[in-house]
Amino acid sequence: MKKIYVGNLPWATTDADLKELFATYGEVASASVITDRETGRSRGFGFVEISDEGLQKAIQELDGRDYGGRPLRVNEALEKRGGGGRDRY
Repeated sequence: MKKIYVGNLPWATTDADLKELFATYGEVASASVITDRETGRSRGFGFVEISDEGLQKAIQELDGRDYGGRPLRVNEALEKRGGGGRDRY
């Protein structure tokens, strides 16, 4: 499974909507729209874990595609870097 970043999502997009959008390209293990901790509102982006076979096709076909009146930004997610934490001795 590989992780895909999906940006410029319409505010009303749900996890289920995101999963449905990517399901035609491969097996989707998870799909989540990122929300603001304080307000609970969508931050306009999310992540999808999809089978390796569907990754490139999903990126090619969905990047720039209109979804809910907005052009999606779709690419392979970068590894989250550790940081901000302090080593404790």
